[in-house]
Amino acid sequence: MWIEQRAWTAAEGWSKTEKPAGATSLVLYFAAPGVMTPDDIYAQLRQRYGDAAIVGCTTGGEISGDEVLDDSVVTAAIGFDKATVRIAARDLGDVSESRKIGGELARELAGDGLRAILILSDGTKVNGDSLVAGCLEAVAPDIIVTGGLAGDGARFQSTAVGCNDAMRSGRVAAIGLYGASLAIGHGSFGGWDEFGPPRTITRSEANVLYELDGEPALDLYKRYLGEEAQGLPGSALLFPLSIRPSEGADGAEVVRTIVGIDEAAKSMTFAGDVPTGYLARLMRGNFDNLVDGAGKAAEAAATGAPCLAILVSCIGRKLLMGQRIAEEVEIVADVLGGKADLIGFYSYGEISPHGFTGKCELHNQTMTITTISER
Repeated sequence: MWIEQRAWTAAEGWSKTEKPAGATSLVLYFAAPGVMTPDDIYAQLRQRYGDAAIVGCTTGGEISGDEVLDDSVVTAAIGFDKATVRIAARDLGDVSESRKIGGELARELAGDGLRAILILSDGTKVNGDSLVAGCLEAVAPDIIVTGGLAGDGARFQSTAVGCNDAMRSGRVAAIGLYGASLAIGHGSFGGWDEFGPPRTITRSEANVLYELDGEPALDLYKRYLGEEAQGLPGSALLFPLSIRPSEGADGAEVVRTIVGIDEAAKSMTFAGDVPTGYLARLMRGNFDNLVDGAGKAAEAAATGAPCLAILVSCIGRKLLMGQRIAEEVEIVADVLGGKADLIGFYSYGEISPHGFTGKCELHNQTMTITTISER
């Protein structure tokens, strides 16, 4: 297996590398919105990599090696010795189609030797929970499902995904990886601190939260945020919610990021479902814990072999950590050592098996890592 990484910026153009010999199996790319037209990105990658499968998405920031970039396009091309790749894509007509599309993509990729599915989805027109659930219903329990939701900086206006064509809005792409020669690792950790008492979700519909402990959710949330509430919905990225099924479900928490508010309904819309009856607690960031969480994700994903490490971290982490954001990528590079080539992006949601339950879920505010190596 060989890996070639490149990056493009307006000032420098494409980084100069010599393409390895042999056929390219897969090209992943992550692009800041607006830095290059989707048609140009795809055309240039197709010219260089021939018949390879080419899949990518827009971002809230790009990761290449141990660096965090903005206003760039980053790529990783892989040539497998024995493993094979198949890709599939669907267009979302409406968020209600998320579960159906997840199932359709998984069934299209199902087949002998399937080891893992990597999903890249539009980040603003999808219910990530439903997408993952539909995918899991259609594959065997031992298939690893990871990936992320495309980003648009902190704007939450329009994201795009490409799958053997130019990126466009409303797209969901899935990559199937096949072969006994593959070793797939995964890890996902947060590092946010909970504060305030646990509250029961007393009224919600899918990913829209209306009431906590019988009180309008937005009113309660604003009280806790104080002056930060003036910056909603943008400031909500810094104060996500932790949800879990019950008091007895310690360790099964998942984090949910607010992507919109409705002042009239006093409700909050999240990137994933917030089921009625679950317990919820507010969270806030601690720089050291966030960096430590990224390191734990790397420890879980490490296979000990030379690999491509695909990092999907949340835009909320990037906004909170500011200039310190490179620290979470640097610790991943340190943990994985010189055997790993790192590429990734800042997302609106991360897809990975849960570190405690092992069940694949949509996460928010985590560092999620998928490692791919070939024996």
